[in-house]
Amino acid sequence: GLRKAICNNELYAITCGSALQNIGVQLVIDAAVEFLPSPLDVNNGMLAVKDIDSGEVKKELKIGNDTSLAALAFKIATDPFVGKLCFTRVYTGTLRSGSYVYNASTGEKERVGRLLQMHANDRIEISEIPAGNIGAIVGLKNTKTGDTLCDVNDIFLVESIEFPEPVITISVEPKSKADQEKMGTALNKLAEEDPSFRVKVDEETGQTVISGMGELHLDIIVDRMRREFKVECNVGEPQVSYRETIKATATDVEHKYSKQTGGRGQYGHVVITFEPYKEMDADDQKAELKEKPLNKFVNKIVGGVIPKEYIPGVEKGLKEAYARGFVAGYPMVDIKATLTFGSYHDVDSSELAFKLAASKAFQEACKRAQACLLEPIMKVEVNTPEEYMGDIIGQLNSKRGRIEEMGDRGQAKIVTALVPLSQMFGYMTDLRSASQGRATFSMEFDHYEEVPANVAAKIREERGFKLADED
Repeated sequence: GLRKAICNNELYAITCGSALQNIGVQLVIDAAVEFLPSPLDVNNGMLAVKDIDSGEVKKELKIGNDTSLAALAFKIATDPFVGKLCFTRVYTGTLRSGSYVYNASTGEKERVGRLLQMHANDRIEISEIPAGNIGAIVGLKNTKTGDTLCDVNDIFLVESIEFPEPVITISVEPKSKADQEKMGTALNKLAEEDPSFRVKVDEETGQTVISGMGELHLDIIVDRMRREFKVECNVGEPQVSYRETIKATATDVEHKYSKQTGGRGQYGHVVITFEPYKEMDADDQKAELKEKPLNKFVNKIVGGVIPKEYIPGVEKGLKEAYARGFVAGYPMVDIKATLTFGSYHDVDSSELAFKLAASKAFQEACKRAQACLLEPIMKVEVNTPEEYMGDIIGQLNSKRGRIEEMGDRGQAKIVTALVPLSQMFGYMTDLRSASQGRATFSMEFDHYEEVPANVAAKIREERGFKLADED
């Protein structure tokens, strides 16, 4: 009765716990097994698989009965005894130890080593994983979370796992030289396990920066480094992942790069139109974050005024310029660049010259196309006793928040607001203070929005940027 009601969306199962403290996690897993629908309850037990080129549905497989192998790598973990473990769910067919599988997501063939049945920290070696079961594969080198494993003679993609782009960044520095090497190993393994977690080295400062989906996410990463990998590190203040874009169209932006240094020179001439790629609503932006920030390049050169071997240089120059940003050094997104005209020199032209010409043209376009700074806006839901409503609403308003909705949930009041992520650091402490510890909140990414001019000016100043019109 209870399971049927949950499967019909008439009831919702709620469990309590803390992932950070490892409290109640087992209850969540048990509840998923007990109450959530099995694969046979969904789509009449059929699995739709996609063509790897078009992304369209190729065919439907009967879950459990079809002979074609269809498996999804849903988790990567590092085991101190056996190394990399690839947790895999088999929808159809049978996965056998020692066999070869085709990774349709990467286009690579890999050999299955040992197969393990996992139960907490206990491992039982098995010879095969039949349809409907979950197991761990030892020996896959290039498979990552969300990849499809299938037969080499029957290639397709199953519905993958979509991962959002990170919205918060912090710097981490090892406390000692011994920690430095261990930290690199630890971060690489953690990034392999968690696709929503990113690691990079800042080219300007040389600092290691890590990015994730929120303060708690990164707190857990740092805690795991200390507990599991024995790495001691200093952690910097959280930084918001801002973006930049343009608000207007800059038509026929021209730049001619010409340089003579004795001997062969450099010559590249481009005419490019830049425009906002699309007007996006919140759902579009959420979808975009699951992929990559979206920019589009269109080549409309006719008559060979720019030889085709130089076109990749133009596109490369734009990509590098987008990555550098213009307003405050953050990545540029949602820009359509159309290459319409240009010229070349038989001797002096090169891919490098066209790359530099495109980059300079983009900088000029940003001045004409109203380049602006974007910030992530979070949807915040606060659950509070009624007597604290006034203080909490005032608190959210002071954080540049916009109250979207107020309602009831049982005896509690629910306040829903849209608040810039930059204003949400440390909010839990503020909320406890305003409600004597009785209110709670949750938040998720909603959309990107232009930063107010006064805030953008402060961000530029902090990062050492100055626009031409501020000189």
